[in-house]
Amino acid sequence: MRILLVEDEINLSKAIQTGLQHEGYTVDLCHNGTEAKSLMSSRGKIYDLCMLDINLPGADGFEVCEYIRSLKLSVPLLILTARSATEDKVTMLDAGADDYIAKPFSFEELLARIRALLRRPFSQVFDTLSIRDVTIDLKSYNVFKKGKKIDVTKKELMLLEYFMRRPNEVIKREDVYSTLWDVNDTILSNAVDVHIKNIRNKLGYKHGNFIETVRGVGYVLKVQPI
Repeated sequence: MRILLVEDEINLSKAIQTGLQHEGYTVDLCHNGTEAKSLMSSRGKIYDLCMLDINLPGADGFEVCEYIRSLKLSVPLLILTARSATEDKVTMLDAGADDYIAKPFSFEELLARIRALLRRPFSQVFDTLSIRDVTIDLKSYNVFKKGKKIDVTKKELMLLEYFMRRPNEVIKREDVYSTLWDVNDTILSNAVDVHIKNIRNKLGYKHGNFIETVRGVGYVLKVQPI
């Protein structure tokens, strides 16, 4: 899952980025509202979540929220704020924010709010994400095949969830890289192929057609076997 963090406190933003990366998230940083608006305009569709401070240089968090919503992007918005007045909270939500967390906050609470927002499209009806005989528990983030737990790495889990949220959609190889890997990561040219092969093997699709390679384009997760 890829997150955009907009925070002008450098030390805080680096600490949050490091913590989230340790949890398996890909985190891009920017430090002012103008840059955030530019990023969301050009690359907004690759982000699964945007976290932003209210007091930002260039354009404040309210303006950024309203701008993102004007782009018709449905990305969840989590506000980081030191403001506690009720009217400020109401203004944040009215501007398009989905949730807010007051500074100072514990990292555990931040993780819980992130998980809740990332689950939201599914948690209203389901606590799991299932395709064919493969299931991801969206609370524990465990993977199951026919009810049996399958051990996967964090990157394999991220890839599997990414494809299961986009069934039957042909996804370009470069989109997978840009979404699930940091721009500063050293990436082998066949990294995605290796991870997908590992997923197929672990799920027992060595000769099956679960995540298919579309030659010269990318990949597609087939909801129904051919």
